[in-house]
Amino acid sequence: MKRIRDRVGGLDVHRDTVVACCRVVDPDGSVSVTKASFSTTRKGLGELAEFLSDAAVNTVAMEATGVYWKAPYYALEGLFEELWLCNAQHVKNVPGRKSDLSDAEWLADVAAHGMVRPSFVPPPEIRELRELTRYRKTQVDARGQEIQRLEKVLQDAGLKLTSVASSVWSVSSRAIIEALIAGQRDPVVLAEMAKSRLRSKIAQLQEALSGHFGSHHAIVCRQIIDHIDFLDRSIGALTEEITTRLVPFEAAVAIVTSLPGISRTTAEVIVAETGADMSRFPTPGQLCAWAGVAPASYESAGKRRPAGTRHGAQWLRRALIEAAKAAARTKGTYYNAQYVRIARRRGPNKATVALANSMLFTVWHLLTNGALYEDLGGDYFERRHDPAVEAKRLARRIEALGFDVDLTQRAA
Repeated sequence: MKRIRDRVGGLDVHRDTVVACCRVVDPDGSVSVTKASFSTTRKGLGELAEFLSDAAVNTVAMEATGVYWKAPYYALEGLFEELWLCNAQHVKNVPGRKSDLSDAEWLADVAAHGMVRPSFVPPPEIRELRELTRYRKTQVDARGQEIQRLEKVLQDAGLKLTSVASSVWSVSSRAIIEALIAGQRDPVVLAEMAKSRLRSKIAQLQEALSGHFGSHHAIVCRQIIDHIDFLDRSIGALTEEITTRLVPFEAAVAIVTSLPGISRTTAEVIVAETGADMSRFPTPGQLCAWAGVAPASYESAGKRRPAGTRHGAQWLRRALIEAAKAAARTKGTYYNAQYVRIARRRGPNKATVALANSMLFTVWHLLTNGALYEDLGGDYFERRHDPAVEAKRLARRIEALGFDVDLTQRAA
């Protein structure tokens, strides 16, 4: 196998230790291998950097082991020509004797022969932004779980509030729950706390609020509501910090939000996960594959089998799926028409993934060209087969070649 790099370092990363192997090709063509183990403290990582520098390696490759890769990666960043973070699934050692030292040597060997590709690691400012958007998403998920727990407590108390109200967490619902916690049990009084459109259902509310709400229910509801309030403040603080850090990327956010179904929150996630620099992805198809919204490939014995979608960036994929579901509900748009056409044949789930792929494909082109999205319209698939439209399209192509075209319709 052809050797591509002569001076390579391999790192087998763990929580407390990192094992390094330097693979260097000597002038006479022989290969010298040196190994050492270091701690992952600041002092130990400094010794690791000195060890690799003394060996004069040009490329350093390490496995992406959980979150433990971050400390050595950040410590070595900028010190070598190439610093690679490799998918652990792509550098599995061959069966046989396995140790940390042999793993480090194997990683250096596969990197030297070009048998592995580095993963995308964004620059520091994008990494910081990504950390904030991901944590905000966990807080939003926790808030949704608390609201679900609140619904379970009310059902346990025999209160069928959600059978009448559209949501267990609204202005009217909170006022009723707060009164229940305070000791109010009269369904008539509780129903009168309804606001806005819910007041038209006071009779149903009186019946739904006749239950057996006890003191233990009040304690649990109080804790849940306080937790939801805390999460609301946490989400608000994170959003303010994200907005501040996104000031240099406002142009990219504006471009991404021009697509139907993509809110500012989703656009912030897309920018944080991709870095808004499409030059890192040579083609839109590679970006879609990296995000996990492109079809996987499985072929054996000349037969292609269904393989689902690729494994990709889970945070970006999740945001794209949510955006695709929102875009599918928009009226009179290209994405709505595309979703309807695919869902009719393949079902809603595959249609959603296909729509997410199409939207990210468009995002790549928009961010590459710096243009805003222009919707093709809900009737695009009908218009593109119109003979008159096809004739005009062909005429434009012929005119671009320097010929004159006269579009005169022939008599039937």
